[in-house]
Amino acid sequence: MAKPIATVVIPVAAAAMLGCASAPPQASLQERERQVADTERAFAKTMADRDFAAFTTFLSPEAVFLSGSGARRGNQAVSDAWQRFYQGPEAPFSWAPDRVEVLDSGNLALSTGPVHDRSGKLIARFSSIWRLEAPNTWRIVFDQGCEVCVDCAKN
Repeated sequence: MAKPIATVVIPVAAAAMLGCASAPPQASLQERERQVADTERAFAKTMADRDFAAFTTFLSPEAVFLSGSGARRGNQAVSDAWQRFYQGPEAPFSWAPDRVEVLDSGNLALSTGPVHDRSGKLIARFSSIWRLEAPNTWRIVFDQGCEVCVDCAKN
C-alpha cells in the first residue's frame, strides 16, 4: 500500500529545515567591513613588500582600474600597467583604507583612503570596489586614485 505523500514530504522538509538551522550564520556587515579593510591592507602590503605576484592575486578577472582619462580592463591589463610600480627596491607610494562600506547583501564593498609618497606626504586618495568572489575571497573590481589639491595635502 502506498504511503500518503504527507508522511514522506513532512519529515524530509523538517530534516531540511533542521539542516539549515545548523548552518553557520552569514557574516555580519561589521565582520564583512573588517574583512574588506584587512584585504585592502594586505593588498597595499604587496607594494611595501615589493611582491608583484601577490598583487595580481587580489585582482578580479574583470578588474577595471581608472587612471587619467583611460581605463585598464581585465587583470592582465591592470597587471601590465602596475608592474612598473613594483620595480626598484622602494615602494613609490603607499595606501591604507580609512573608510569601508559594505552593501546589505554582503557581497560588494567600497574602500577608500589616503595615498602617501615615500616621504609620507599625502598625494592622493583612492577608491576601490571589492566583490566577494568564490571561494569566499574579496577581489578588487574597480579602482581609482585622485590627486589631492595643494590645500588638502597640507592637512
